[in-house]
Amino acid sequence: RAPKEKPKAEAAPKPRQGPTDEAQMAAAAALARMELKPKAKLLSSQDAIKNQVRKELMAEAAATEKGLSVEEEDLASLDQEGAAAPSVSGVYFICPLTGAVVRKDKKEKHIREAIQSYFSVDPVAASIMEIHTFNKDREKVRVGVETMAKYLDNIYFHPEEEKYQKIKLQNKVFQERISCLEGIHRFFQAIGFETKTLPVPGQGKKSKKTTEEYYVLKEEMLTKLEDLKDYKEQLLSSEPVRAQLDRQLCVFKPSPEAARFELPSDFYNLTAEEIKREQRLRAEAVEKASMLRTRAMREKEEQREMRKYNYTLVRVRFPDGYILQGTFYARESVSVLYNFVREALRDDWLPFELLGPGGLKLTDENLAFNECGLVPSALLTLAWDAAVMADIQALGEEQPASPLKPELLSRVQTLL
Repeated sequence: RAPKEKPKAEAAPKPRQGPTDEAQMAAAAALARMELKPKAKLLSSQDAIKNQVRKELMAEAAATEKGLSVEEEDLASLDQEGAAAPSVSGVYFICPLTGAVVRKDKKEKHIREAIQSYFSVDPVAASIMEIHTFNKDREKVRVGVETMAKYLDNIYFHPEEEKYQKIKLQNKVFQERISCLEGIHRFFQAIGFETKTLPVPGQGKKSKKTTEEYYVLKEEMLTKLEDLKDYKEQLLSSEPVRAQLDRQLCVFKPSPEAARFELPSDFYNLTAEEIKREQRLRAEAVEKASMLRTRAMREKEEQREMRKYNYTLVRVRFPDGYILQGTFYARESVSVLYNFVREALRDDWLPFELLGPGGLKLTDENLAFNECGLVPSALLTLAWDAAVMADIQALGEEQPASPLKPELLSRVQTLL
């Protein structure tokens, strides 16, 4: 808690009531939020990489690893001397194509490289991934894909019509809806089209433009119409390749440091300069938190504060003192946290509750972390169902030392 400042003397001094519990909690929360000392230790791991993609990416991954130490030194030089080590070194994601765990700022580059490498495995699937993943305007993707599907339908249903086997590249519809999409030209090539320069039909000798560029379907593809139909269905049904947030699950021994969090800049929806400014304004924020304000003012400021965070680091302390830690999106629902804890239990059927600061029960699992004030970090307490635990004890059976899975306890860490 922030130290209370003595009120300034007034002309007619009156007894002044101390800060309410609510004000003190607000001050403590503000302190926790503003305790930012960005220090990142970059990590990278390559595991479970699919055979073909792994071969393509190994050299690139090795080169990236060599450059980490230099980047680490640059980041460390920005830290204040004596700054505490961060609770986590950053936010990491799991690539669905390679299984590699990569840092947030390397995520897009890694996915792009993985898709490029997948062309040697399945060029059609890789080009479809490009279209859906690298074009961020989802409406443009939808329109382009649906237009492309009509081209393929025309060929499938009218294989005898030569006009449907050619697509003029300068056609207005093609230019506006299809050509602008990244990956679309590789898709054409992968499904059997080739680029040809053809004479412009019906043009006189005086016309300056006598030829035009076309995509023309290779003749052998007319015997593989079912393949074209499958390609169309893949194009329509595919989704963007999205990396999955790595929870960075950790188990810590009982520690008095459980409530101390030092977060890297990855957790904040702010630039590095904005984070520095937040640090400079920390004292002012604590003072404001202690001032008397209307409830509406407090809620407005809290909502503005919550929007600063993209992620949250949550620790769950068990009755035996062991601590389970994971990283979550700030806008994920609390139900995700309950599932996260349940999956870590030796007996996942045991009913429990999670208690927030002040013993407040997190009963509405549909609320998001930021709606519950659990960002950018939170220490929660797990409480077992008393009646169920009493029944278990009545059975007289020997209980394990910890409710956590043995494989998690085998890599328990010490919280520094």
